[in-house]
Amino acid sequence: MTEAEKFANEVEANIDSLSKDKMLQTLSQIWLRDTARHKWSYNFRWMGRPAIQLPNDAWAMQELIWDVKPDLIIEAGIAHGGSLICYASMMALLDMAEAVESGGVVDPVKTKRKVLGLDIDIRAHNREAIEAHPMRPWIQMIQGSSIAPEVVSQVHEIAKGYKRILVSLDSNHTHDHVLGELQAYAPLVSKGSYCVVFDTCVEDMPATPSADRPWGPGNNPKTAVWEYLKIHPEFEIDKSIHNKLLITVAPDGYLKRIA
Repeated sequence: MTEAEKFANEVEANIDSLSKDKMLQTLSQIWLRDTARHKWSYNFRWMGRPAIQLPNDAWAMQELIWDVKPDLIIEAGIAHGGSLICYASMMALLDMAEAVESGGVVDPVKTKRKVLGLDIDIRAHNREAIEAHPMRPWIQMIQGSSIAPEVVSQVHEIAKGYKRILVSLDSNHTHDHVLGELQAYAPLVSKGSYCVVFDTCVEDMPATPSADRPWGPGNNPKTAVWEYLKIHPEFEIDKSIHNKLLITVAPDGYLKRIA
């Protein structure tokens, strides 16, 4: 066994141990609950743009993107564009790594890799900042509801030109909306890649933080995931990811396509 294999086994054992530590899991949920009222996730930026994401989940997405090496990422929910920029920067790094291996150089104008962002309302100041960002060659945006037939049709048409697709769902968090997104975009996910459903943690939180929102316990991304998986065995929850993160907004939300 190589040293790398030994380390990988140690990490696997660590994650298994974390999954069985119920007290630590409870403490993590308390931490997530108590920081939510301070909007802790608003505090972070990626390459200058507010990301509104937990650093743990951003790191997990970096790992997935590097492992899957997608040529298309579909993200529902743009907001200020931080996650969009994050994923685009990872696509740029994938292009760079491939260029180094082949002895070539990265030409952003000719890159095939793309992050396709969807949002019902791309505010003018956010669009302007995203379109002026150095990562813009890797980004395309569509304004409209992510479950509107015309938007779904446009995304599917774009996706025809790509082989390895990863999906991130982080827009309207109601059960019906997320279930509609899963039905629309999960089929585009390539085998071995992921459909990541954010804010499944709403199911495990008190109703108070969602008091002014149309979602809450019993009506949220996690309930949509559970319903979708009942008839879609081609996906499974990759529990190793939320087990190792402990603090995540996406418990049961990292869905791996296995068939």
